[in-house]
Amino acid sequence: MKIATILLSVSFTFAASCKNINMSKSINEVAIPSAKKISKTLEIHNDVRIDNYYWLNDRENPEVIDYLNAENNYTKALMAHTEGFQKDLFEEMKGRIKEDDSSLPYKLNGYWYITRYETGKDYPIYLRKKGSLDAEEEILFDCNEMAKDQSYFSLGGISISPDNKMAAFSTDTVSRRQYTVQIKNLETGEILADKILNTTGSATWANDNKTLFYTMKDAVTLRSHKIFKHKLDTDSKDDIEVYHEADETFNTFVYKTKSKKYIVIGSSSTLSSEYQILSADTPDAAFKMFQKRTEDMEYSIAHYDDAFYVISNCDDATNFKLLKTSETATEKENWKDLLPHREAVLLEDIEIFKDYLVVNERENGLNNIRIISWDGSEDYYLPFNSETYTSYIGNNPDFDSDVMRYGFNSLTNPSSVMDYNFKTKTSEVKKEQEVLGGKFNKENYESKRIWATARDGVKVPISLVYKKGIKLDGTNPLLQYAYGSYGSTTDPSFSTIRLSLLDRGFVYAIAHIRGGEYLGRHWYETGKLLTKKNTFTDFIDCSKFLIEEKYTSNKHLYAYGGSAGGLLMGAIINMNPELYNGVLAAVPFVDVVTTMLDDSIPLTTGEYDEWGNPNNEEYYHYMKSYSPYDNVEAKDYPNMLVTTGLHDSQVQYWEPAKWVAKLRELKTDSNILLLQTDMESGHGGASGRFESLKEVALEYAFLLDLEGIKR
Repeated sequence: MKIATILLSVSFTFAASCKNINMSKSINEVAIPSAKKISKTLEIHNDVRIDNYYWLNDRENPEVIDYLNAENNYTKALMAHTEGFQKDLFEEMKGRIKEDDSSLPYKLNGYWYITRYETGKDYPIYLRKKGSLDAEEEILFDCNEMAKDQSYFSLGGISISPDNKMAAFSTDTVSRRQYTVQIKNLETGEILADKILNTTGSATWANDNKTLFYTMKDAVTLRSHKIFKHKLDTDSKDDIEVYHEADETFNTFVYKTKSKKYIVIGSSSTLSSEYQILSADTPDAAFKMFQKRTEDMEYSIAHYDDAFYVISNCDDATNFKLLKTSETATEKENWKDLLPHREAVLLEDIEIFKDYLVVNERENGLNNIRIISWDGSEDYYLPFNSETYTSYIGNNPDFDSDVMRYGFNSLTNPSSVMDYNFKTKTSEVKKEQEVLGGKFNKENYESKRIWATARDGVKVPISLVYKKGIKLDGTNPLLQYAYGSYGSTTDPSFSTIRLSLLDRGFVYAIAHIRGGEYLGRHWYETGKLLTKKNTFTDFIDCSKFLIEEKYTSNKHLYAYGGSAGGLLMGAIINMNPELYNGVLAAVPFVDVVTTMLDDSIPLTTGEYDEWGNPNNEEYYHYMKSYSPYDNVEAKDYPNMLVTTGLHDSQVQYWEPAKWVAKLRELKTDSNILLLQTDMESGHGGASGRFESLKEVALEYAFLLDLEGIKR
């Protein structure tokens, strides 16, 4: 696409005084930011890397902020002709969302809890009603009031004390996921003066209504590493450290079992886990080890009656199995198989009811909900008649219920929340997502699942959705999305936002590449560490297949990924840039080697099991061979829009900033390259229900403009 030349009216007066920024401008062109090169030598394993943009990693340096602002100004100038279109897209996407909406109520400990949104307001209101839905409502937290005067606001976990009188809650106003925990007296409305800083945001009450357990983060690395115990009406400075997770590759957390009988401390890495338990009635006693961590053994626990139910990959159960053990004999030697391991079925989760066990499974990529009666008389699956869909077990806090809440949606079907009655074996739709605007009809769209053949012969599934009636002749614009890391699966779910692309002729494709768990645990294991490149080649081979099958062409193919999916974007454009007309890279993890060598950066040590530890020479060289920043070359690259957040704690802003600077230096094309930094937010983008739609509007306007679609 050719964008009309724009005369930049903004005066970059700061550039002259900024030593590390050069701004070049000709009469008929927008000034392109150019970060000055300051050579930094990085050496390990007798290998030398030169990083000319290392200086950008100091957010306290005014010159860094000036550079980011210059890039933002450049993006604004180049996209200025789409501003009206962006506003239209924003209003269009917002217009499909029901503003005065509320969640389905759920009952817990004598109260009905509801989350409500009101017209014209960005944030939710949390409320409850005692005993009956007809009772007077009690507002717990109005986030619209709490977010006043804040450029960013996030309410973390809410934990109600067992006597329903106190609420522990947490807030983040910086967007680095460092939450401050406070306590509110729900009888008086008073928020207690004491504040607990730098937590994960979640807290758990013991059954005495005065002891609170919470997780503290390391102030530098942001690793959740300590569990503390706080007593009501005491100073948080006197809080007692209950547990310290010393292993830098592990994170720790604390919660209460659904049975309310145990407080649980968990520790987990990518490949191993460990739990400790304590009676919630005796919060000052010592925690008891459930089962010590074992290398490459993962497990999770649920409690009911006098037993624990364990999901684990122990004994070579690659796709996990379900075991049971007495609450008085929790070591692995006492675990007994309840649901054995199956090679073709991934056991993802369970929900326990008085009379039934509900199992969330995944087979051939598709979610299944399996229902088994404890007496052994029933064992069946809920029927889902769709080629590609998403289902999940919902919020079910009551063991004694005869009703299970679950959810269902697909690429063409809006989300539905259902109640399934075990006794009558019938499902009732309790709430279906409304798509406003008057234009949506699910019958106007088509979804399917197709299979591409990767270069090693493996079949890779792709979920597709598009508007019925379009000709699949290679001329359609197509947006291909994937994530492909950490075993995280991108299920084919409905999106009202995506309709703005589908209604303008786009095909949307989700490539279920290795590195996720769509086809089971082995799908993840063959897309990590020293097989990580399978993730990238799978995506590329899916792109080639979509082109070969005439769903699109390289002139109309676009790729999108964020975070670890942004790493994917950086890798594919280094390997096969000619396949894509444009790329969206959101908060991209692109400076892999440098980041993984710096254990002071948040989350680094916990990532070794995913990417490898580059202090090991084998992992270093493999990582370097695909790291997007280290492999930028002097060649043509696609049109690109890169986004990040200044306060991102997951992927530091300087990774995309350095990457864009290096691309500007080396790329040989005249294609568009834009970097947009949100100076107020972090990894999740802007806060507020609708504010993030402005970011999507920019991304969609970028894609649609490349296609010459102006409205």
